[in-house]
Amino acid sequence: MPTGASPKREREYKKIARKMKKEGRYKGREEEVAARIVNKQRTEHGETKEAHRHTPPRRSASRRKTRTARAAPKYK
Repeated sequence: MPTGASPKREREYKKIARKMKKEGRYKGREEEVAARIVNKQRTEHGETKEAHRHTPPRRSASRRKTRTARAAPKYK
């Protein structure tokens, strides 16, 4: 984990890495994948110095679908 990560994120990282090792996923890369997941969460929640400002909030497929279905049709 990078310096500056909160204790909560450190615990999340360890938990994710342990779970992946136990399940046998990402053999040999468990720590790397866990760190990437936690860093992505930190970025999405604005916990990094240079959080991605252009990353839209994550929406489920059903929410994306209803949002586009409600949009007015575009006529030329």
